[in-house]
Amino acid sequence: MRKTLRWLLSLVVLIGTVSTAGAATAAQPDATGTNVVTDDAADIKDRLLAIPGMSLIEEKPYTGYRFFVLNYTQPVDHRKPSKGTFQQRITVLHKDTARPTVFFTGGYNVSTTPRRSEPAQIVDGNQISMEYRFFTPSRPAPADWSKLDIWQAASDQHRIFKALKPIYDKKWISTGGSKGGMTATYFERFYPRDMDGVVAYVAPNDVVNKEDSAYDRFFAKVGTKECRTRLNAVQREALVRRTSLEKKYKEVAAAEGYTFNTIGSLDKAFEAVVLDYVWGFWQYAQAADCNEDELIPPNAKTATDDQIWNSIDTISGFSFYTDQGLDPYTPYFYQAGTQLGAPTIVFPHIEKKYIRYGYLPPRNFVPRDISMKFQPGAMHDVDAWVKRNANQMLFVYGQNDPWGAEPFRVGKGARDSYVFTAPGMNHGANVAGLVPDQKALATARILEWAGVASAAVQADPDKAKPLSKYDSKLDKRKVERQLRP
Repeated sequence: MRKTLRWLLSLVVLIGTVSTAGAATAAQPDATGTNVVTDDAADIKDRLLAIPGMSLIEEKPYTGYRFFVLNYTQPVDHRKPSKGTFQQRITVLHKDTARPTVFFTGGYNVSTTPRRSEPAQIVDGNQISMEYRFFTPSRPAPADWSKLDIWQAASDQHRIFKALKPIYDKKWISTGGSKGGMTATYFERFYPRDMDGVVAYVAPNDVVNKEDSAYDRFFAKVGTKECRTRLNAVQREALVRRTSLEKKYKEVAAAEGYTFNTIGSLDKAFEAVVLDYVWGFWQYAQAADCNEDELIPPNAKTATDDQIWNSIDTISGFSFYTDQGLDPYTPYFYQAGTQLGAPTIVFPHIEKKYIRYGYLPPRNFVPRDISMKFQPGAMHDVDAWVKRNANQMLFVYGQNDPWGAEPFRVGKGARDSYVFTAPGMNHGANVAGLVPDQKALATARILEWAGVASAAVQADPDKAKPLSKYDSKLDKRKVERQLRP
C-alpha cells in the first residue's frame, strides 16, 4: 500500500518499538560454535525466572549478550491488585550485572528483535524493555479501559524495576523516544526515587490541550519558504482532486479489504490522511528531501493524479485511518483523548471549502463502545513537576520535528537537568546529532548518572564518548510509520 522511496530507506528514527541489543563483548565459542558470555550470564535465565510472576517466552542468541523475551504478571489495577492480573511482555538484554542498566520503553509494543537504544550504547550496559499496557498482547481480558492511564503504566514500570533491581543492582537510567520519552518522564514524576537518570527523546508536552498555536507557529517557519510552499501545494491539490483520488482510494480499499467503521467513512479517512501530509514530512523526512521530485511533485497543479496520490501515500499512508490501520493504535488514541492531549492545527493555505472535517480529535479514532473522558489536569501536573523537580533529566528534541513545538522545559527548581535541540533533525533526534559541546555534555552526564564516567570525563566533559562502538545491525533504528508520538 505504502510506496517506499529512497529517502525513507535511509531514515533513522529513535521512536516507537526501538528496543534492545548491543555491540559485541567478550565471549567464547563453545563446542557447538555458540557464543557463551563469560560473566554471570550462565545462570541469568534461572535468576530471571526465579522472580515471582516471570515466565519465558523465548531466548534469542546474540554475540556477547543473552536476550530474553519474557512475560511478567501485573495487576490490572495497581490500587486494587487483587482485582485481576494480565501478562505484560518485557525483554531483557543481559550483558553483565556489574554494568548499569537502561530501562527502555517506546510507549507502544515492545520489539522482540535485539536492538539497542542510544543510552545503552553510551553506557555499554544491560537493557530492559517494556511493552506498554493495553498494546496487544499485553492487554487485560476483558479490557477495562479506565485502567489505562499514565499512573498505572508508571506503576507497571516500577514493579518491573523492583523485581529486577536485586539482580541488576548498579545504576539505572530510563529512556524512550516520542511516546516512550513521555513514558520515561511520567515514570520519573510518579516514582522519582527509582531511576538515577532520565534521557527522554522528542517527548511532546501538550500541557493545555485546547491551546495549540505553537504548532501553527512551527509550520509557518520550519524549513525554507520554498519547501513549505511546495508541500502546501501538494496537500491542497489532493483536496482539490478529492473526487478522482477518492475513486482510487475506493478501489484500493476494496482490493485490500479495508473498512472505515471507526472513523466513520472513507471520505473522513481520506481527508485525515491528506491533512497529515505536511506534518508527516517534517516528522520523518529531511529538509533536503523537499527537492526530491519523485517524492514531492515540483508543480502540484500540473502533476498527475498518480503523482499526488503517491506523494500523499508515501508520507501519510492511505492505510492508516482504516479500521485495520487504527486498531493497533487504539491504546494511544485512548490516552490522547483522556490524558495526553493531541494537537489541533489550522491550514491557512487551504480554502475552507475544501476542508470538510478539519484536524480530527482522538475520539474519532477509538471505537465508540470504549468510553472516553478527558482529564485536563494530568499533563499540567507533570509539566509543573518537571519544571520544579527535575533531577538528572535530559530532554532531546529535533529542530524540524513538529512534536517538539510544545516541549518539556526545566525551571529554577530543576537540578542537573537539560533541554537540548538537535539542529536540522526530525523525530529521530538523538544525542549524537547535538552540536559538539552539547553532545559532549549530554554524553558526560549520562555516563555520570550511570556511574561509569571516568575520572578524565568527570574533569573534562569534552572527553566523553560512548563506551561501546556503534554496530550497524544492533544500533539500527526501526522506522515507525505512524504519524503519532
